Amino acid sequence: MKITRTRLSLALAGTAVAALALAGCASGGDPLDGGSSGDAGGGDSETIVVGSQTYYSNEIIAEIYAQALEGAGFTVERKFNIGQRDAYIPSLEDGSVDLFPEYTGNLLQFFEPDATATTSDEVYAQLQEALPDGLTVLDQSSATDQDSYNVTSAFADENGLTTIGDLAGITPLVLGGAPELETRPYGPTGLKEIYGVDVTFNPTADTTVAELVAGNIQVANVYSADPAIGINDLVTLEDPDGLLLASNVVPVVNADIADEIADVINAVSAALTPEGLVALNVESTVDERSSADIAKDWLAANNLG
Repeated sequence: MKITRTRLSLALAGTAVAALALAGCASGGDPLDGGSSGDAGGGDSETIVVGSQTYYSNEIIAEIYAQALEGAGFTVERKFNIGQRDAYIPSLEDGSVDLFPEYTGNLLQFFEPDATATTSDEVYAQLQEALPDGLTVLDQSSATDQDSYNVTSAFADENGLTTIGDLAGITPLVLGGAPELETRPYGPTGLKEIYGVDVTFNPTADTTVAELVAGNIQVANVYSADPAIGINDLVTLEDPDGLLLASNVVPVVNADIADEIADVINAVSAALTPEGLVALNVESTVDERSSADIAKDWLAANNLG
């Protein structure tokens, strides 16, 4: 159901591991598509295994989880760059990985391909029911990595745009994105049916953001955590009626240790915002900083370190 994402094709940030002494509690693979946990925590000898997809943004979040847990006194092992869901879901299910950053909508569709929920709360609720025994999710973050509709800040200011529905009545209005967006239910047809927005479509593919900045299109379909949003000062329009499948960042965890690590990881989720995730991705792809350094600074900046 996902379209081709527009991403900066820079090298993955390094995966150097840094242990950070924290006080108190703390808060790509593509979101499209170890031993048993036991009684870990607070100085115990059991190890919590944190995994990540082969995707720089997911690795950054996993590193934040890892450093936050270490600061709270847990022993952590990192198993990053595992791959896509068909590779790492079995590791979560067999207990060789205990904690993993995931994306609600795409994970729900992995377990329930026919799920119809699209809004953030509905997707989160259905995901909790769809997960196999032994797995659970902690609090979801407001940060997302999903299809989103974006405009330039100048266009947003000129037309008073905050939500997708605010586009109704603006003409001409050209939507750009991957070619398959034209026939997706959240493409031109969905914009008209859900929000009353009339667009013509331009299959801009990998040039979508460049075409938006140049003024050749007025609305661009871009993944919500794409660094290009921050680099080009784009405005992501809110989707209150759930046209697009919500895919909020969410920690998937072994149910046996969920209660022990919940305070630490939920604090991370509470602090991680959509804009903040974009900024983290810019640090990785543009500034070429390591995941460990990015995580350390983020925790400190959010008073979690």
